Amino acid sequence: MSGGEKTVYLGLGSNLGDRQANLSAALAQIEPDIRVKAVSSLYETDPVGPQGQSAYYNAACRAVTYLAPRALLERVKAVEQALGRKAGPRWGPRLIDIDILLYGDESIGEEGLRIPHPELPKRAFVLAPLVEVAAGVVHPELRETIDRLAGAVDGAGVRLALGQGWEQASRP
Repeated sequence: MSGGEKTVYLGLGSNLGDRQANLSAALAQIEPDIRVKAVSSLYETDPVGPQGQSAYYNAACRAVTYLAPRALLERVKAVEQALGRKAGPRWGPRLIDIDILLYGDESIGEEGLRIPHPELPKRAFVLAPLVEVAAGVVHPELRETIDRLAGAVDGAGVRLALGQGWEQASRP
């Protein structure tokens, strides 16, 4: 546990099975250690990485937690495993992927743990949903708001699938 409650932002993705149900289940299972406060719309996005993959569903959430960064990483990885994620190639297809995008206003660079997520400013599929729950939040290293970062990337390949509230309809 860290010294106090932190606001964190998580990115979620899935391109195998029932993508919407996978993401909804992940949001449900991170509770109570990570309390979800807001969830973005659901976006269908073109895959990055190996060719021949199905499109992803991506979303982001704002949450609060008392978990320290490393414990938060361990918690989200445990949820991924509980939902059936298997090891596979980098950027390959996955049942569920949960990334820590931001942890308060902290910048963390440890073995196996980089916060803010290093790919965050380059990825429209992360920024499109994140801007819905963190538009005015400042990236702690780049000193730009999420809204400005989102406006600077090419949004081709990112399509709105379902509006906010989608996770309520598909909760297990």
